[in-house]
This record gives sequence, structure tokens and C-alpha cells, in this order.
Amino acid sequence: MQTDLKEPSLPTRIPPPKLDYEAEIARLRKDMNAVILAHYYQDDDIQEMADFVGDSLELARKAARTTADVIVFCGVRFMAEGAKLLNPEKLVIIPDLAAGCSLEDSCPPAEFKAFKDAHPDHLVVTYINCSAAVKALSDIIVTSSNAEAIINQLPRDQKIIFVPDQYLGGYLNKKTGRNMLLWKGSCMVHERFSEIELIKLKTRHPEATIIAHPECPGNLLAHAAHIGSTSSLISYTAERPNQSFIILTEPGILHEMKKRSPGSTFYDVPGISSDTSEGACISCNACPYMKLNTMEKIYHAMKNRAPTIELSPDLMIAARKPLERMLEMSKAIGRN
Repeated sequence: MQTDLKEPSLPTRIPPPKLDYEAEIARLRKDMNAVILAHYYQDDDIQEMADFVGDSLELARKAARTTADVIVFCGVRFMAEGAKLLNPEKLVIIPDLAAGCSLEDSCPPAEFKAFKDAHPDHLVVTYINCSAAVKALSDIIVTSSNAEAIINQLPRDQKIIFVPDQYLGGYLNKKTGRNMLLWKGSCMVHERFSEIELIKLKTRHPEATIIAHPECPGNLLAHAAHIGSTSSLISYTAERPNQSFIILTEPGILHEMKKRSPGSTFYDVPGISSDTSEGACISCNACPYMKLNTMEKIYHAMKNRAPTIELSPDLMIAARKPLERMLEMSKAIGRN
């Protein structure tokens, strides 16, 4: 006789509860006496959770002044290295060590040392977007916020090497009347913006003001009504409420712009994919390194107290000097 066999019932699988990363990070921040620093190019949720959000200069100042025992740096690796240089005794955590920088990669330290050695009569002024090893080969570090003012403090007859961004360097040559020798580096994000797509946007939105970061190539800067650092671009839009803007920089900046100027309209410019068959794409205007950081990674990094930034004592001493010189020279600019 055939008997119908019933399939045994399986126990109901209950998924584990999802962690409230924001609450867990807040708890760890208190337990660790940590400060969380985030760049304007981070995702919106990270900017909202951070203790301080800023551009490179603002975050360097916060890192230099913090009384926290632990610095959690939500940005890219060279920024976290800068925090370590200014706080060698503190634990500096970065959510993802793979968060590098294409501009940093465009200036290998050994190649730059050979370039510098070939021009011994030049002072080295270095954009902060570089490795600690390149900082150690430098005389003064600058950011896009303070570069023009710092260069103007130097003697007019002083020969200068500017490294690593050729587009920022070219813009500064025009602004300061210098003839700095430029290293041929660039940022993949700002270099990828499409001039054709920019013109299309301007045609569709003729009322919109074009504003740009000086890491963009000159053909793009030629369209801009205002060129400035990340903080400068944010301030420019905040001071002009209820207007329209076309933005030539990493789109993470739009979060802060919308907060400070809620009545305004913002358009980000598509970039060109490295795969030329794809043409223009909005995702190509985002920094893939900045986007490596997530709330989950921040939580695990704080919980595990890793990954951390580790630099040799000799490298820290050498690289800290030009960074401290920047902070000292910035005091004369009136941005304390």
C-alpha cells in the first residue's frame, strides 16, 4: 500500500535584526571619545552623522585642534594621513583603506623626487591632494581655499614647482601672474566633465549660473561665472537664494548646497565614462573613492578600531612641516 509522505515543515527563518548604524556609531563615538570628520563629497547620510563636515582646509584645521582621542576620517586616505600627521599620538581610523585618490596616484613619490632634484632652485608648493611621501618632499602645502593667498605671500622672484594638479596650477598661474612649473597630474572626476553636456545644460537652463572647482580643465573653467574651492562654491550659492546653478565639481557637494539654499535649483554636469562606448553618464561625475565609505564600514571600523593610518616617525616629521607651515601662513588670510 502506498503511503503519502508529507514533507517535513521547515522552521521559519527569521532574519537577524538590522543594526541601527547611526545609533551604534553614536554609542561608539561616546565610548571611544571619537570625533568623526567628513568631507563634503561623502554620501548624504555620512555628512548628516559627522561631527564636522568641511573641505580639505576646514578638516585639517579641525584635525589640528581636536581634543578627541580617536579621529574617524570619512574621506580619502590622504586626508586621513593629514589628520595623523597633525596628531601623531592619536588613533586615526579610516573606514576603507582602499579610498585613494586619482590625483594622488598621478604623482608617484619617486618620480616626483627626481623631478624636484632636477630643479633645485625651485620652492615646492604642493596641493594637499597627495601622499604623505610627496608632502615630505614639499616646502608648503596648500588647499584650493588658500592656495592663491599663500602663493601671493611668497617673493615674486621665487621660482615655484606646483604639484600635483596641472589644472589648479594653471588656474593659479593666471590668478597670481606667476609662471609656476607644473606637474602633469589631474583628478579623474573633474577631468571627466563633458563640455558638450555642460553646454546642453546651459542651453536648457539659460537662467542658471555655472560655478566650478579649479581642478577642472581650462575649457570648462572658461564657462564659469565663479571658480572656487568646495567651501567657496557652497558659500556662493548660499548667498544667492532662490537661483539656479550648474555645478562643476563632485556631486556630493549638492547635499550641503541644498541645506544652505533650499529654494535654489542645482544641476550637476554629466561626465564621460572611461569606456567611450557608454558616452556621458551622471555616475561618472562622482568620485568612486569617496563613495567607498558607508555607514556600515564606519561602524565596523570604529568597533574594530581598524583600519588605521600608520606612518613611520621619520615620514611624519618630514611631512608635518609643510602642513604646519600651511596652517601658519593661513592665519594671515583671515580664515581662522
